[in-house]
Amino acid sequence: MLDLSPAGWALAVIAAVAVGLAKGGLSMVGIISVPLMSLVMSPVQAAGLLLPVYVISDVGGLIAFRRDFDRKVLATTLPGALVGICVGWATASIVPVRGVTGIVGVIGLGFALNALIRPRLDATPRAPSAGAGSFWGGLAGYTSFVSHSGAPLWQVYAQPLRLSPLIFAGTTTWFFAIGNWVKLVPYALLGQLSAANLITAAVLMPVSLLSVWVGLRLVRVIRPQVFYTVITWGLLLVSLRLVWQALAG
Repeated sequence: MLDLSPAGWALAVIAAVAVGLAKGGLSMVGIISVPLMSLVMSPVQAAGLLLPVYVISDVGGLIAFRRDFDRKVLATTLPGALVGICVGWATASIVPVRGVTGIVGVIGLGFALNALIRPRLDATPRAPSAGAGSFWGGLAGYTSFVSHSGAPLWQVYAQPLRLSPLIFAGTTTWFFAIGNWVKLVPYALLGQLSAANLITAAVLMPVSLLSVWVGLRLVRVIRPQVFYTVITWGLLLVSLRLVWQALAG
């Protein structure tokens, strides 16, 4: 088990709650997990610690959303995501996490501002597209591999589809669950799943699983308009945090 200070354990618990809420349908919440843990350890170690928590939380999310997902959206995004994960694995030793973090933040910030400034345009539903899905799915897969920060890029593609809150949450959960299971192999080969990380992750898993249930309850009672407003503002705040993190190093 990792030797964390009381403050480190507090951040770890908050990060686990964020992961669980994300798997329960509040997808943007999970992106704060790695930045939080990066306050007390390297981003690489934080990503390795949290991947098993993500994977186990995915099980709860998949059970909850076993019927609530859009197959066409997944079909247009998963092939690109798998390519993005492979590229992340191949370039893991040469691409700085700071640069990826900044790019994700800028893209997410631009999308959120556009949605908030021009809400009428954003309210027009779009149809799933193989081209756009492969592009944004690939970017989401790549950034998810590097720092578990694929949610803003996934949202750039998925939010304009205007799925119902349950279908949006379920499709998001399935997309990242499949990606996380695939990531286990390269993470293990890169040495990021150490015994200390796995034991610490096991301690955090019950907290995360309970938070999946809390997130699911919240998604089921939120009206669509409120849901999309909340996740857009969430995207804006998280993107600002990522940009600041990249600039601050």
